[in-house]
Amino acid sequence: MKNSILQKYNVPGPRYTSYPTVPYWDESDFTYQNWIDTLKRSFSESNSKEGLSLYIHLPFCESMCTFCGCNKRITKNHDVEHPYIEALLKEWALYCNILEEKPIIKEIHLGGGTPTFFSTKHLEDLIEGIFCYAVKAKDHEFSFEGHPNNTTRAHLQKLYDLGFRRVSFGVQDYSEKVQNAINRIQPFHNVAKVTFWAKEIGYTSIGHDIIFGLPFQEIDDVIDTIEKTNSLQPDRLAFYSYAHVPWIKGNGQRGFNDEDIPKDETKRKLYEVGKDLLFENEYYEIGMDHFALKSDSLYDSFEKGQLHRNFMGYSSSKTQLMIGLGVSSISDSWYSFAQNVKELEEYYKLLKADKLPIFRGHLLTDEDLIIRKHILNLMCHFETSWKDKALYFAEVPEILIQLKEMENDGLVQIEKNGIKVTNAGKPFVRNICMAFDLRLKRKAPGTKLFSMTI
Repeated sequence: MKNSILQKYNVPGPRYTSYPTVPYWDESDFTYQNWIDTLKRSFSESNSKEGLSLYIHLPFCESMCTFCGCNKRITKNHDVEHPYIEALLKEWALYCNILEEKPIIKEIHLGGGTPTFFSTKHLEDLIEGIFCYAVKAKDHEFSFEGHPNNTTRAHLQKLYDLGFRRVSFGVQDYSEKVQNAINRIQPFHNVAKVTFWAKEIGYTSIGHDIIFGLPFQEIDDVIDTIEKTNSLQPDRLAFYSYAHVPWIKGNGQRGFNDEDIPKDETKRKLYEVGKDLLFENEYYEIGMDHFALKSDSLYDSFEKGQLHRNFMGYSSSKTQLMIGLGVSSISDSWYSFAQNVKELEEYYKLLKADKLPIFRGHLLTDEDLIIRKHILNLMCHFETSWKDKALYFAEVPEILIQLKEMENDGLVQIEKNGIKVTNAGKPFVRNICMAFDLRLKRKAPGTKLFSMTI
Protein backbone atom coordinates (compact mmCIF):
# COMPACT_ATOMS: atom_id res chain seq x y z
CA MET A 1 0.00 0.00 0.00
CA LYS A 2 1.43 3.35 -1.03
CA ASN A 3 2.65 5.49 1.82
CA SER A 4 1.08 8.60 0.23
CA ILE A 5 -2.39 7.00 0.41
CA LEU A 6 -1.82 6.04 4.03
CA GLN A 7 -0.86 9.59 4.91
CA LYS A 8 -3.83 11.02 2.99
CA TYR A 9 -6.45 8.90 4.73
CA ASN A 10 -4.91 8.47 8.18
CA VAL A 11 -7.18 10.95 9.94
CA PRO A 12 -9.28 10.82 13.11
CA GLY A 13 -12.57 9.06 12.44
CA PRO A 14 -15.46 7.20 14.13
CA ARG A 15 -15.74 3.40 14.31
CA TYR A 16 -19.45 3.60 13.48
CA THR A 17 -21.00 1.25 16.00
CA SER A 18 -23.89 3.67 15.54
CA TYR A 19 -25.06 6.57 13.41
CA PRO A 20 -25.13 9.28 14.53
CA THR A 21 -21.98 8.56 16.53
CA VAL A 22 -22.27 9.30 20.26
CA PRO A 23 -20.40 12.67 20.15
CA TYR A 24 -22.98 13.86 17.61
CA TRP A 25 -26.10 12.91 19.50
CA ASP A 26 -28.53 15.82 19.80
CA GLU A 27 -29.32 15.49 23.49
CA SER A 28 -31.39 18.69 23.55
CA ASP A 29 -34.22 17.02 21.58
CA PHE A 30 -34.11 13.79 23.58
CA THR A 31 -36.46 13.13 26.46
CA TYR A 32 -37.14 10.15 28.68
CA GLN A 33 -40.61 9.95 27.12
CA ASN A 34 -39.09 9.90 23.60
CA TRP A 35 -37.20 6.79 24.61
CA ILE A 36 -40.27 5.07 26.07
CA ASP A 37 -42.39 5.94 22.99
CA THR A 38 -39.84 4.66 20.47
CA LEU A 39 -39.14 1.61 22.64
CA LYS A 40 -42.81 0.64 22.56
CA ARG A 41 -43.06 1.38 18.83
CA SER A 42 -40.07 -0.78 17.96
CA PHE A 43 -41.19 -3.57 20.28
CA SER A 44 -44.65 -3.70 18.68
CA GLU A 45 -43.10 -3.78 15.20
CA SER A 46 -40.45 -6.42 15.82
CA ASN A 47 -41.00 -8.63 18.88
CA SER A 48 -43.16 -11.29 17.22
CA LYS A 49 -41.10 -11.20 13.98
CA GLU A 50 -37.51 -11.25 15.18
CA GLY A 51 -37.39 -10.77 18.95
CA LEU A 52 -34.97 -8.40 20.64
CA SER A 53 -31.34 -8.30 21.73
CA LEU A 54 -30.00 -7.77 25.23
CA TYR A 55 -26.57 -6.34 25.93
CA ILE A 56 -25.63 -6.76 29.60
CA HIS A 57 -22.64 -4.80 30.88
CA LEU A 58 -20.70 -6.49 33.71
CA PRO A 59 -18.15 -3.82 34.66
CA PHE A 60 -15.89 -5.41 37.28
CA CYS A 61 -12.24 -6.33 36.64
CA GLU A 62 -9.56 -7.44 39.08
CA SER A 63 -6.84 -5.42 37.32
CA MET A 64 -6.55 -2.55 34.83
CA CYS A 65 -5.52 -3.30 31.23
CA THR A 66 -4.00 -0.09 29.89
CA PHE A 67 -5.24 -0.60 26.30
CA CYS A 68 -8.89 -0.82 27.37
CA GLY A 69 -11.47 1.91 26.90
CA CYS A 70 -14.44 0.12 28.44
CA ASN A 71 -16.40 1.41 31.43
CA LYS A 72 -15.06 -0.68 34.32
CA ARG A 73 -14.64 -0.78 38.07
CA ILE A 74 -11.36 -2.28 39.32
CA THR A 75 -11.78 -4.41 42.45
CA LYS A 76 -10.82 -7.74 43.95
CA ASN A 77 -13.86 -7.65 46.24
CA HIS A 78 -16.35 -10.19 44.92
CA ASP A 79 -19.01 -9.06 47.38
CA VAL A 80 -19.96 -6.56 44.64
CA GLU A 81 -21.43 -9.35 42.51
CA HIS A 82 -24.77 -9.99 44.20
CA PRO A 83 -25.94 -6.34 44.49
CA TYR A 84 -25.11 -5.76 40.84
CA ILE A 85 -27.02 -8.83 39.64
CA GLU A 86 -30.01 -7.71 41.71
CA ALA A 87 -29.80 -4.24 40.11
CA LEU A 88 -29.65 -5.68 36.58
CA LEU A 89 -32.76 -7.77 37.24
CA LYS A 90 -34.55 -4.73 38.70
CA GLU A 91 -33.71 -2.74 35.56
CA TRP A 92 -34.97 -5.58 33.36
CA ALA A 93 -38.19 -5.82 35.36
CA LEU A 94 -38.79 -2.09 34.82
CA TYR A 95 -38.40 -2.58 31.07
CA CYS A 96 -40.73 -5.58 31.03
CA ASN A 97 -43.39 -3.59 32.86
CA ILE A 98 -43.19 -0.96 30.13
CA LEU A 99 -43.33 -3.55 27.33
CA GLU A 100 -46.39 -5.22 28.84
CA GLU A 101 -46.24 -8.50 26.86
CA LYS A 102 -43.39 -11.00 27.26
CA PRO A 103 -40.33 -10.17 25.15
CA ILE A 104 -38.87 -12.83 22.89
CA ILE A 105 -35.09 -12.72 23.28
CA LYS A 106 -33.11 -13.48 20.14
CA GLU A 107 -29.66 -12.45 21.34
CA ILE A 108 -27.86 -11.94 24.64
CA HIS A 109 -24.32 -10.67 24.91
CA LEU A 110 -22.45 -10.41 28.21
CA GLY A 111 -19.75 -7.73 27.91
CA GLY A 112 -17.53 -5.86 30.28
CA GLY A 113 -15.42 -5.33 32.18
CA THR A 114 -14.92 -9.01 32.81
CA PRO A 115 -18.09 -11.14 32.69
CA THR A 116 -16.16 -14.10 34.09
CA PHE A 117 -15.33 -12.01 37.17
CA PHE A 118 -18.76 -13.22 38.31
CA SER A 119 -19.29 -16.65 39.85
CA THR A 120 -21.22 -19.32 37.96
CA LYS A 121 -24.00 -19.04 40.57
CA HIS A 122 -24.44 -15.32 39.98
CA LEU A 123 -24.36 -15.72 36.20
CA GLU A 124 -27.01 -18.43 36.51
CA ASP A 125 -29.13 -16.16 38.74
CA LEU A 126 -28.84 -13.41 36.11
CA ILE A 127 -29.87 -15.47 33.09
CA GLU A 128 -32.64 -17.37 34.89
CA GLY A 129 -33.89 -14.06 36.30
CA ILE A 130 -34.03 -12.56 32.80
CA PHE A 131 -36.25 -15.42 31.64
CA CYS A 132 -38.68 -15.02 34.50
CA TYR A 133 -40.02 -12.19 32.33
CA ALA A 134 -39.13 -13.37 28.82
CA VAL A 135 -38.97 -16.34 26.45
CA LYS A 136 -36.12 -17.61 24.28
CA ALA A 137 -36.41 -17.35 20.52
CA LYS A 138 -36.10 -20.75 18.85
CA ASP A 139 -32.99 -19.62 16.97
CA HIS A 140 -31.49 -17.65 19.87
CA GLU A 141 -27.80 -16.76 19.89
CA PHE A 142 -26.17 -16.07 23.26
CA SER A 143 -22.54 -14.98 23.60
CA PHE A 144 -20.10 -13.71 26.20
CA GLU A 145 -16.61 -12.32 26.58
CA GLY A 146 -14.25 -14.51 28.57
CA HIS A 147 -10.93 -13.55 30.16
CA PRO A 148 -8.55 -16.50 29.59
CA ASN A 149 -6.93 -16.00 33.00
CA ASN A 150 -10.11 -16.41 35.06
CA THR A 151 -12.57 -18.29 32.83
CA THR A 152 -12.98 -21.71 34.41
CA ARG A 153 -14.37 -24.87 32.87
CA ALA A 154 -17.28 -24.42 35.26
CA HIS A 155 -17.99 -20.99 33.73
CA LEU A 156 -18.02 -22.45 30.24
CA GLN A 157 -20.18 -25.42 31.22
CA LYS A 158 -22.71 -23.35 33.17
CA LEU A 159 -23.16 -20.76 30.41
CA TYR A 160 -23.42 -23.55 27.82
CA ASP A 161 -26.17 -25.16 29.92
CA LEU A 162 -27.93 -21.76 29.96
CA GLY A 163 -27.95 -21.62 26.15
CA PHE A 164 -24.70 -19.88 25.28
CA ARG A 165 -22.90 -21.15 22.17
CA ARG A 166 -20.54 -18.28 21.34
CA VAL A 167 -17.57 -17.11 23.38
CA SER A 168 -14.81 -14.63 22.56
CA PHE A 169 -11.49 -14.59 24.41
CA GLY A 170 -9.35 -11.45 24.64
CA VAL A 171 -5.86 -12.37 23.46
CA GLN A 172 -4.42 -9.02 22.26
CA ASP A 173 -0.76 -10.17 21.80
CA TYR A 174 1.50 -12.93 23.13
CA SER A 175 4.70 -10.85 23.40
CA GLU A 176 5.81 -10.53 27.04
CA LYS A 177 7.08 -7.00 26.40
CA VAL A 178 3.76 -5.91 24.93
CA GLN A 179 1.79 -7.68 27.67
CA ASN A 180 3.81 -5.89 30.35
CA ALA A 181 3.20 -2.53 28.66
CA ILE A 182 -0.58 -3.04 28.57
CA ASN A 183 -0.72 -4.81 31.98
CA ARG A 184 -2.32 -7.92 30.50
CA ILE A 185 -0.07 -10.82 31.49
CA GLN A 186 -1.63 -13.80 29.80
CA PRO A 187 0.40 -16.85 28.74
CA PHE A 188 -0.50 -18.85 25.65
CA HIS A 189 -1.32 -21.98 27.64
CA ASN A 190 -4.15 -20.12 29.42
CA VAL A 191 -5.74 -19.24 26.08
CA ALA A 192 -5.18 -22.76 24.74
CA LYS A 193 -6.76 -24.29 27.84
CA VAL A 194 -10.01 -22.28 27.68
CA THR A 195 -10.24 -22.70 23.90
CA PHE A 196 -9.96 -26.49 24.13
CA TRP A 197 -12.46 -26.60 27.01
CA ALA A 198 -14.96 -24.60 24.95
CA LYS A 199 -14.52 -26.98 22.01
CA GLU A 200 -14.94 -30.05 24.22
CA ILE A 201 -18.09 -28.67 25.83
CA GLY A 202 -19.63 -27.96 22.43
CA TYR A 203 -19.42 -24.23 21.73
CA THR A 204 -20.12 -23.71 18.03
CA SER A 205 -18.35 -20.36 17.63
CA ILE A 206 -15.15 -19.55 19.50
CA GLY A 207 -13.53 -16.19 18.84
CA HIS A 208 -10.19 -14.60 19.68
CA ASP A 209 -9.59 -10.84 19.82
CA ILE A 210 -6.19 -9.63 18.62
CA ILE A 211 -4.94 -6.02 18.51
CA PHE A 212 -2.31 -4.49 16.23
CA GLY A 213 -0.53 -1.22 16.93
CA LEU A 214 0.05 -1.87 20.64
CA PRO A 215 3.06 -0.27 22.38
CA PHE A 216 6.40 -1.94 21.55
CA GLN A 217 4.66 -4.32 19.12
CA GLU A 218 6.76 -5.46 16.15
CA ILE A 219 6.05 -7.51 13.03
CA ASP A 220 7.52 -10.66 14.60
CA ASP A 221 5.08 -10.24 17.52
CA VAL A 222 2.08 -10.12 15.18
CA ILE A 223 3.35 -13.15 13.24
CA ASP A 224 3.94 -15.12 16.44
CA THR A 225 0.51 -14.21 17.84
CA ILE A 226 -1.34 -15.18 14.67
CA GLU A 227 0.61 -18.42 14.25
CA LYS A 228 -0.19 -19.39 17.85
CA THR A 229 -3.81 -18.40 17.28
CA ASN A 230 -4.02 -20.48 14.11
CA SER A 231 -2.75 -23.52 16.02
CA LEU A 232 -5.90 -23.28 18.15
CA GLN A 233 -8.24 -22.76 15.16
CA PRO A 234 -10.82 -20.38 16.64
CA ASP A 235 -13.87 -20.02 14.40
CA ARG A 236 -13.62 -16.25 14.10
CA LEU A 237 -11.14 -13.49 14.83
CA ALA A 238 -11.32 -9.79 15.54
CA PHE A 239 -8.11 -8.09 14.40
CA TYR A 240 -8.48 -4.59 15.83
CA SER A 241 -6.45 -1.45 15.49
CA TYR A 242 -5.34 -0.15 18.88
CA ALA A 243 -7.18 3.11 19.53
CA HIS A 244 -4.84 5.45 21.37
CA VAL A 245 -7.19 8.06 22.83
CA PRO A 246 -5.74 8.99 26.24
CA TRP A 247 -7.67 12.29 26.21
CA ILE A 248 -10.82 10.14 26.61
CA LYS A 249 -9.55 7.17 28.56
CA GLY A 250 -7.45 9.03 31.11
CA ASN A 251 -4.51 7.58 33.00
CA GLY A 252 -5.31 4.04 31.89
CA GLN A 253 -3.58 4.73 28.57
CA ARG A 254 -0.69 6.71 30.05
CA GLY A 255 1.36 3.66 31.11
CA PHE A 256 3.72 4.10 28.14
CA ASN A 257 4.98 6.95 26.01
CA ASP A 258 3.52 8.03 22.67
CA GLU A 259 6.78 7.20 20.92
CA ASP A 260 6.41 3.54 22.03
CA ILE A 261 3.33 3.13 19.82
CA PRO A 262 3.71 2.04 16.16
CA LYS A 263 2.40 4.74 13.80
CA ASP A 264 1.47 5.33 10.17
CA GLU A 265 3.34 3.03 7.76
CA THR A 266 4.81 0.94 10.59
CA LYS A 267 1.39 0.31 12.09
CA ARG A 268 -0.18 -0.39 8.71
CA LYS A 269 2.56 -2.97 8.00
CA LEU A 270 1.54 -4.82 11.17
CA TYR A 271 -2.00 -4.99 9.79
CA GLU A 272 -1.01 -6.05 6.27
CA VAL A 273 1.31 -8.81 7.52
CA GLY A 274 -1.35 -10.02 9.95
CA LYS A 275 -4.13 -9.97 7.37
CA ASP A 276 -2.02 -11.88 4.82
CA LEU A 277 -1.34 -14.55 7.43
CA LEU A 278 -5.05 -14.82 8.24
CA PHE A 279 -5.85 -15.27 4.54
CA GLU A 280 -3.17 -17.96 4.26
CA ASN A 281 -4.87 -19.77 7.16
CA GLU A 282 -8.28 -19.50 5.43
CA TYR A 283 -9.76 -16.77 7.58
CA TYR A 284 -11.93 -14.55 5.38
CA GLU A 285 -12.66 -10.85 5.87
CA ILE A 286 -16.35 -10.44 6.68
CA GLY A 287 -16.52 -6.89 8.05
CA MET A 288 -14.30 -4.15 9.42
CA ASP A 289 -11.59 -5.82 11.55
CA HIS A 290 -13.38 -9.20 11.52
CA PHE A 291 -12.38 -12.53 9.96
CA ALA A 292 -13.98 -15.96 10.07
CA LEU A 293 -13.59 -19.52 8.84
CA LYS A 294 -16.12 -20.56 6.20
CA SER A 295 -17.72 -22.89 8.75
CA ASP A 296 -18.66 -20.01 11.10
CA SER A 297 -22.14 -18.49 11.20
CA LEU A 298 -20.71 -14.98 10.80
CA TYR A 299 -19.18 -15.93 7.44
CA ASP A 300 -22.46 -17.52 6.36
CA SER A 301 -24.37 -14.36 7.27
CA PHE A 302 -21.90 -12.19 5.37
CA GLU A 303 -22.25 -14.36 2.25
CA LYS A 304 -26.05 -14.18 2.48
CA GLY A 305 -26.06 -10.41 3.03
CA GLN A 306 -27.56 -10.82 6.53
CA LEU A 307 -24.67 -9.49 8.61
CA HIS A 308 -25.68 -6.81 11.13
CA ARG A 309 -23.74 -4.35 13.29
CA ASN A 310 -24.71 -2.51 16.46
CA PHE A 311 -23.25 -1.54 19.83
CA MET A 312 -22.53 -5.24 20.51
CA GLY A 313 -20.39 -5.45 17.35
CA TYR A 314 -21.09 -7.72 14.38
CA SER A 315 -23.96 -10.17 14.59
CA SER A 316 -25.13 -12.95 12.29
CA SER A 317 -28.74 -11.78 12.55
CA LYS A 318 -30.58 -8.48 12.90
CA THR A 319 -32.91 -7.32 15.63
CA GLN A 320 -34.50 -3.91 15.38
CA LEU A 321 -34.59 -3.46 19.17
CA MET A 322 -31.59 -3.79 21.46
CA ILE A 323 -31.85 -3.09 25.18
CA GLY A 324 -28.71 -2.41 27.18
CA LEU A 325 -28.67 -3.27 30.88
CA GLY A 326 -26.05 -2.12 33.38
CA VAL A 327 -23.88 0.95 33.91
CA SER A 328 -22.99 2.87 30.71
CA SER A 329 -24.95 0.45 28.47
CA ILE A 330 -26.52 1.91 25.33
CA SER A 331 -29.94 0.84 24.08
CA ASP A 332 -31.17 1.16 20.50
CA SER A 333 -34.83 1.21 19.49
CA TRP A 334 -33.79 1.93 15.87
CA TYR A 335 -35.61 5.25 16.17
CA SER A 336 -33.62 6.47 19.18
CA PHE A 337 -30.60 5.71 21.36
CA ALA A 338 -30.50 5.88 25.17
CA GLN A 339 -27.45 5.53 27.42
CA ASN A 340 -27.36 4.55 31.07
CA VAL A 341 -25.48 6.50 33.71
CA LYS A 342 -21.80 5.62 33.99
CA GLU A 343 -21.29 5.66 37.76
CA LEU A 344 -22.30 2.62 39.76
CA GLU A 345 -23.62 4.58 42.73
CA GLU A 346 -25.95 6.69 40.58
CA TYR A 347 -27.11 3.56 38.75
CA TYR A 348 -28.16 1.97 42.05
CA LYS A 349 -29.79 5.19 43.27
CA LEU A 350 -32.03 5.57 40.20
CA LEU A 351 -33.10 1.91 40.24
CA LYS A 352 -33.94 2.16 43.93
CA ALA A 353 -36.30 5.00 42.94
CA ASP A 354 -37.90 2.72 40.29
CA LYS A 355 -36.46 4.78 37.42
CA LEU A 356 -34.67 3.53 34.32
CA PRO A 357 -31.07 4.74 34.80
CA ILE A 358 -30.89 6.74 31.55
CA PHE A 359 -28.99 10.03 31.42
CA ARG A 360 -28.78 10.90 27.72
CA GLY A 361 -29.87 9.86 24.27
CA HIS A 362 -30.68 10.83 20.70
CA LEU A 363 -33.90 10.82 18.70
CA LEU A 364 -33.09 9.89 15.10
CA THR A 365 -34.38 12.18 12.35
CA ASP A 366 -35.61 10.91 8.98
CA GLU A 367 -32.24 11.94 7.52
CA ASP A 368 -30.38 10.06 10.29
CA LEU A 369 -32.29 6.87 9.44
CA ILE A 370 -31.28 7.09 5.78
CA ILE A 371 -27.61 7.78 6.51
CA ARG A 372 -27.62 5.05 9.17
CA LYS A 373 -28.74 2.52 6.57
CA HIS A 374 -25.95 3.49 4.15
CA ILE A 375 -23.27 3.28 6.84
CA LEU A 376 -24.60 -0.10 8.00
CA ASN A 377 -24.48 -1.34 4.40
CA LEU A 378 -20.86 -0.24 4.02
CA MET A 379 -19.82 -1.72 7.36
CA CYS A 380 -21.62 -5.04 6.84
CA HIS A 381 -21.62 -5.59 3.07
CA PHE A 382 -18.87 -3.26 1.72
CA GLU A 383 -21.38 -1.64 -0.62
CA THR A 384 -24.46 0.56 -0.59
CA SER A 385 -27.08 1.71 -3.06
CA TRP A 386 -29.82 4.30 -3.53
CA LYS A 387 -31.74 2.42 -6.23
CA ASP A 388 -34.56 2.49 -3.73
CA LYS A 389 -35.69 6.13 -3.89
CA ALA A 390 -36.29 6.08 -0.14
CA LEU A 391 -32.50 5.82 0.34
CA TYR A 392 -31.66 8.77 -1.92
CA PHE A 393 -30.91 12.11 -0.25
CA ALA A 394 -30.02 15.57 -1.50
CA GLU A 395 -26.29 15.40 -0.67
CA VAL A 396 -25.62 12.29 -2.82
CA PRO A 397 -24.03 14.29 -5.72
CA GLU A 398 -21.72 16.08 -3.26
CA ILE A 399 -20.71 12.75 -1.70
CA LEU A 400 -19.95 11.26 -5.12
CA ILE A 401 -17.59 14.16 -5.84
CA GLN A 402 -15.75 13.40 -2.61
CA LEU A 403 -15.70 9.67 -3.37
CA LYS A 404 -14.25 10.32 -6.86
CA GLU A 405 -10.84 10.86 -5.31
CA MET A 406 -11.19 7.58 -3.43
CA GLU A 407 -12.16 5.91 -6.70
CA ASN A 408 -9.01 7.33 -8.33
CA ASP A 409 -7.02 5.84 -5.44
CA GLY A 410 -8.63 2.43 -6.06
CA LEU A 411 -10.63 2.34 -2.81
CA VAL A 412 -14.18 2.41 -4.18
CA GLN A 413 -16.04 1.66 -7.37
CA ILE A 414 -18.75 4.21 -8.21
CA GLU A 415 -21.76 2.77 -10.02
CA LYS A 416 -24.93 4.34 -11.45
CA ASN A 417 -26.92 4.17 -8.22
CA GLY A 418 -24.43 3.12 -5.58
CA ILE A 419 -20.85 2.32 -4.63
CA LYS A 420 -18.79 -0.76 -3.82
CA VAL A 421 -15.70 -0.94 -1.63
CA THR A 422 -12.78 -2.61 -3.38
CA ASN A 423 -10.46 -5.09 -1.67
CA ALA A 424 -7.87 -2.30 -1.46
CA GLY A 425 -10.51 -0.05 0.10
CA LYS A 426 -11.60 -2.39 2.91
CA PRO A 427 -8.95 -1.10 5.36
CA PHE A 428 -10.34 2.40 4.68
CA VAL A 429 -14.03 1.63 5.21
CA ARG A 430 -14.17 4.11 8.11
CA ASN A 431 -13.00 6.87 5.76
CA ILE A 432 -15.59 5.85 3.17
CA CYS A 433 -18.34 5.97 5.79
CA MET A 434 -17.16 9.44 6.78
CA ALA A 435 -18.07 10.65 3.28
CA PHE A 436 -21.72 9.87 4.18
CA ASP A 437 -21.56 11.28 7.72
CA LEU A 438 -23.53 14.50 7.27
CA ARG A 439 -23.40 15.43 10.96
CA LEU A 440 -19.61 15.17 11.00
CA LYS A 441 -19.37 17.27 7.81
CA ARG A 442 -21.63 20.01 9.13
CA LYS A 443 -19.79 20.35 12.41
CA ALA A 444 -16.15 19.31 12.44
CA PRO A 445 -15.00 18.50 15.99
CA GLY A 446 -13.16 21.33 17.73
CA THR A 447 -11.32 18.94 20.05
CA LYS A 448 -9.95 15.40 19.78
CA LEU A 449 -12.83 12.91 19.65
CA PHE A 450 -11.79 9.90 17.59
CA SER A 451 -8.86 7.56 17.10
CA MET A 452 -6.93 7.56 13.83
CA THR A 453 -8.57 5.52 11.06
CA ILE A 454 -5.38 3.65 10.21
